[in-house]
Amino acid sequence: MSNGRGNREQGTGNRNGGHTQRPSPSREGDRAERGRKRSFSDKPQQRGFHGHKADRPRLTPRDAALRALEDVARGDAFANQALDRRLEEARLKDDDRRLAAGLFYSAVENRLYLEHMLARFLESKPEPVVNDILHIAAAQLLFMDRVPDHAAVDEAVKQVRAARREGFTGLVNGVLRNLIRARDAGELNLPDRESDPLGWLSVKHSIARPAAKRLIDAYGLEAAAAIAGWTPPRREQTVRPNLTRMDAAGFEKWLDGQQFKWHPGVVPGAWVIEDAGNLAATDGYRQGLFSIQGQSAMLAALAVEPRPGMQILDACAAPGGKSCLLAEKMGTSGRVHAWDVHPHRVELIRAAAKRLGLENVRPAERDARRLPENMKWAMDAVLVDAPCSGLGVIADKPDIKYRQTEDSLTALPPIQRDILQACAEAVRPGGLLVYATCTILPEENEAQVRAFLDRHPEFEPDTGDKWLPEALKPRLSGGMLQILPDRDGLEGFFIARMRRK
Repeated sequence: MSNGRGNREQGTGNRNGGHTQRPSPSREGDRAERGRKRSFSDKPQQRGFHGHKADRPRLTPRDAALRALEDVARGDAFANQALDRRLEEARLKDDDRRLAAGLFYSAVENRLYLEHMLARFLESKPEPVVNDILHIAAAQLLFMDRVPDHAAVDEAVKQVRAARREGFTGLVNGVLRNLIRARDAGELNLPDRESDPLGWLSVKHSIARPAAKRLIDAYGLEAAAAIAGWTPPRREQTVRPNLTRMDAAGFEKWLDGQQFKWHPGVVPGAWVIEDAGNLAATDGYRQGLFSIQGQSAMLAALAVEPRPGMQILDACAAPGGKSCLLAEKMGTSGRVHAWDVHPHRVELIRAAAKRLGLENVRPAERDARRLPENMKWAMDAVLVDAPCSGLGVIADKPDIKYRQTEDSLTALPPIQRDILQACAEAVRPGGLLVYATCTILPEENEAQVRAFLDRHPEFEPDTGDKWLPEALKPRLSGGMLQILPDRDGLEGFFIARMRRK
């Protein structure tokens, strides 16, 4: 579980105009809901799109991108959900969907870079809607070449007028034309890499300075830049069959029948689909034939080595992808206790289990820092997929990069410690405790595990590697696995296995 959580539960997304269906487990539902309530674009009288639905002009790709950016920048929504919703509203043709997605992700992924470049032409930051319009246009001018420069500027000015901000048309026109001149003259400079490595990394890869500093401290500047700047070569989604309804051969036959372009994943039981579009809208998904889940998230569940009849606690379970994989691996026998602290996220788990027909998943509203007395030493295995900074999945959740603050990063390790401490009490003698995050920061990962083992000599590292695919076995050290996205080509993830003696 993380505050970003990336593609861990719901695939890797598709930035070529298809949907990026990755409803996130814990906090994403909250943020998307806040985005719906607080976005500028949900207040037509403020945006200029007023009157009855039939009277409103058809949305352009730039409008869809702008509205999605507003949801992220001021509505606190996650990027993938914001874009999905706005593309559904706009009902654009495929080419226009791809343009909207390109504009949106170029603006989101490079937010701090764009702010840095625009700041030299602004005396102060303009009001939010104008600032967002500048970001969309600047992203197009600096990172895309489909539309001529003059057209990009003209469209931005039109958007300012549509937003009833006539007084800013001159500013937007002037700023963007100055940006073009500076770009063509090679005058758009980053902070100096040698004298200000932190500033350089933060601006170049649009990652908040507190997070950038931690990456540099942990990995050095070169490796930190590789991690922060990595993007997958293709936009793909990872799926796995419902093991209670079809085997591998049956699933591949079904994929072929859907005319998907696919290949097997690194993790056994994972299939990767290119240009999949909105997989969650397919009949197969609604019928519970498959789930959308990142390979690293699958590994966290597979690390538990589920077997029929086991009693397993998934302590931070929403939206339920790992709980459901555990239940399927158990052949619907035994029981998976799937907890989350918020009622609406528990409903996500319940809905996932119902869709897949898994009666051995038991969702419950629980604070994982407080273990009920009757759970002590009662579980064959416990999975703690703890809240984390999410810096392993920034390629798929680019908004995570610049949301992190010193306070948010500092607050996480004590929460992780408390959850791990409490849930360890549920592990029976000889049972397995699995700790996982979707981040790559040592203080949230190996340092957390080593401190736990120092406090709890009744646990020891479990160094078995049968649960790992061959390609990742060399990465295992002392029962701990750190997956780096740029090195391993998967979502950044940490998994550690400990066994009660």
